[in-house]
Amino acid sequence: MRSAMHQESLFSVENLHVSFARNGASFDAVRGMSLRVEHGEVLGIVGESGSGKSVGMLSALGLQAKTARVRGSARFKGHELIGMPARELRKLRGSRIAMIFQDPLSSLNPMMTVGAQIAETILLHNNQMSKKAALDRVVELLSLVAIPQADRRIHQFPHEFSGGMRQRVIIAMAVANDPDLLIADEPTTALDVTVQAQIMDVLADLRRRLNLGLILVTHDLGVLAGHADRVAVVYSGEIVEHASVKDLFERPDHPYTRGLIASIPNMAEEKERLFSIDGAPPPLGKLPSGCSFHPRCPEAQAICKVEAPKNRSLDGRSAACHFAALTAGGAV
Repeated sequence: MRSAMHQESLFSVENLHVSFARNGASFDAVRGMSLRVEHGEVLGIVGESGSGKSVGMLSALGLQAKTARVRGSARFKGHELIGMPARELRKLRGSRIAMIFQDPLSSLNPMMTVGAQIAETILLHNNQMSKKAALDRVVELLSLVAIPQADRRIHQFPHEFSGGMRQRVIIAMAVANDPDLLIADEPTTALDVTVQAQIMDVLADLRRRLNLGLILVTHDLGVLAGHADRVAVVYSGEIVEHASVKDLFERPDHPYTRGLIASIPNMAEEKERLFSIDGAPPPLGKLPSGCSFHPRCPEAQAICKVEAPKNRSLDGRSAACHFAALTAGGAV
């Protein structure tokens, strides 16, 4: 019998493992990741660079490297994606499932106009549409993501757009075929704060208009504060905390989550130095024994060094910490 997650969710990942082989050894990049997202819902996936958050989402969509081994389940509207034939996956990607990759400039062909590139995406999944109808749709899409004078700008090349405008082009391309699920990987990286806010507003508006299921993958918890419904916190390839965005900020249960929140600059507080979590995430293949976060954790005790914590459920949320129930609401 399928679990309730599989029956009810637009998109779900369950017990996903991704490993890479090197010099005869296997290195785990994602370890037992489970999550879900519904129509019209925004799920945030947050963690430091190298935590496995992007690898997990790419692998769920069949975009992993050739050296990767993927185990577990990833289901979209009742269809299992892991092991699905490549041809069927390609039909889903770009039509029903769309992804915004990091670095919009490298995602666009510098030799083609933005209009031609978006039209190509539309025609690839709808070969009955005429080129004129496709270009009319491109103008509509660029207007949807608030690019002014869209009918003129479809004839311009990517280098003629600013970083923020290129990101809007990528978003327009992603939603060109009215997908049900949109995964945005670091959609605001390398953009200034004002443009970041504009891009997040565009994504929020599209989610409301199209009833999208939206997954925001980011290293910045502050980006998720006003936009996500729920947040999954990833450390060393596993989800260490999962909660509604309100509960996560008001009552973080995991020490790592509290460290991330404390690292967000707060202009209302007079501090000479910003807070940072000591140390660095462990490299692949060199995970410490016990809790993977214990070498950096200011609250670690003897048990943390020898026994990996189980994901404990707390008031409809979860945290992988031996002392989550005792430290709920505590400060770093």
